[in-house]
Amino acid sequence: MDVQIEKKKFSKGKLVMIGGAVIFLILIIYIIINTSGGAKLSVSEERLSISTIKSDVFQENIPVSGIVLPISTIYLDAVEGGRVEEKFVEDGAMMKKGDPILRLSNTDLELSLINQETAVYNLLTQMQISQNAARQNTINRLNQYTDVENSLVEAKRLYELNAKLYEKGAIGRQDYQSSLNNYNYQKQRMILTKKVLKQDSISTKQEIEQAENSYQRTQNALKLMRKKVEDLVVRAPIDGQLTSLDAEIGQSKTKGQRLGQLDATSSFKVRTEIDEYYISRIYAGQVGTFVLNNKTYNLVIKKVYTQVNNGRFQVDMLFEDKAPEGIRRGQNLQIRLALSAEKQALVVPKGGFFLKTGGNWIFKLNEDGSKAHKVNIRLGSQNTQYYEVLEGLKVGDKVVTSSYESFNDIEQLIIK
Repeated sequence: MDVQIEKKKFSKGKLVMIGGAVIFLILIIYIIINTSGGAKLSVSEERLSISTIKSDVFQENIPVSGIVLPISTIYLDAVEGGRVEEKFVEDGAMMKKGDPILRLSNTDLELSLINQETAVYNLLTQMQISQNAARQNTINRLNQYTDVENSLVEAKRLYELNAKLYEKGAIGRQDYQSSLNNYNYQKQRMILTKKVLKQDSISTKQEIEQAENSYQRTQNALKLMRKKVEDLVVRAPIDGQLTSLDAEIGQSKTKGQRLGQLDATSSFKVRTEIDEYYISRIYAGQVGTFVLNNKTYNLVIKKVYTQVNNGRFQVDMLFEDKAPEGIRRGQNLQIRLALSAEKQALVVPKGGFFLKTGGNWIFKLNEDGSKAHKVNIRLGSQNTQYYEVLEGLKVGDKVVTSSYESFNDIEQLIIK
């Protein structure tokens, strides 16, 4: 009698297939779990700079580099051309106002001075001769006036005497008429003589004034010529330090040629160059600070040069108080220039992350610090230490502020 063999539900082959399917399903689930949320990267905490978001006093500023310059520089140009005959000082010398620097020679100019002096002397001599002649002419006119006056007095006396005699019949009409005619004639002479004397006085006065004006003009020309000759000796126009002296004995210098410059050492200014991006936000009165020998000093913008060269413009700044001891021309200063007033704000320290993200997102750590994921943020103003956080973060959040250069498209950091 046959015995019925009971068929097994799962064969060995089926069990192998089921096991393989389960393992495959587990692998798929693992991949899904590990790929959810984007690409991940494990990174050592030592490689990261982790900063904490905080609320702090914030002021927008920019770093600028400034160079110390004298408060003013006077350029020394050759007022008159000539040959360098003598140097009294060397480049770098400290000068007092009026001290001689060098002497030029110019024979043409010196000869012109001699000719001008001769012309003045000749004019003075001629003017003296003219004045003497005018005086003599005036004396002659006065003598004539005296003669006419005397003749008038005598004619009047004779006329009045004859008039009385004529009334009494002591003399004839002919004698009376003759004395009357002579009297009238002398009166007319007196009127004419007075006019001539007055006109002569006016003419003499005009001639003297013209001669004096001509002499004064010639004197002024002589003074100018002497000044030109005096300018052959180049002198310091102010107290200061002589720099860039370009003159050697025997050299010929043309009129207007640069000889050197004199730097006023009574005070200093600082000249900075700023990116043209900020030109609309820079104005006189803004304050910058710098640290020298562990002490902070303030600078105030005095002048803004709006001309842009190579994408930058210049600004002159003055020390708010006395300049630091020992500061020198040409010294470089690192200045923080304030662009806004102080305010309370959320801030994140500056770091390399900004180059990759442009301030649009940042890696934010979770509560236990084991992971960091991307979060969108919005940054505002900046200064030399911080960015102002406008959106996306709160006080106490920890973020990665070091460079993201090697993270590429990573969405999450696994921090070890």
